[in-house]
Amino acid sequence: MLVVQAFLFRYKFLNFLGYTLNHLLAWSRIIAKNIQKTDSPGKLGVKWQQGFPSMKHVPITKIDARTVYAEIHTPCPLQGSGDVEACYKMMSFDRTIAKAAGGQFVVLKSQAQEGVYKCKVAMRLKGEDMSDLLPAHLQD
Repeated sequence: MLVVQAFLFRYKFLNFLGYTLNHLLAWSRIIAKNIQKTDSPGKLGVKWQQGFPSMKHVPITKIDARTVYAEIHTPCPLQGSGDVEACYKMMSFDRTIAKAAGGQFVVLKSQAQEGVYKCKVAMRLKGEDMSDLLPAHLQD
């Protein structure tokens, strides 16, 4: 499925199909796993993990008072491509899951960046300031 998503997001004229697919997939997981809003960063991370077939591929690495940090170990078809814009679009799945759980989601390091083999992501509850978390697709 990731190969299809990557293909759809690498070509702008196909992006609408990628977003439609991602939202359908995300909402099917939200409904199947009964993912609901939470008010704690730790619980937000666990609810995001429920959107995936295996939590071991998306481990939580750190939780502080406002932020949950995690990694995505699943190999990405965009790995090393430099196409962090397509990565950002692919992560609409993750943002949809996090939003359903009451949070916000950002990719800090993307497998699309050269030499990165695990995505590093962060989540905060809705309304929390995210300005100190620089998204990978906005990095030079």
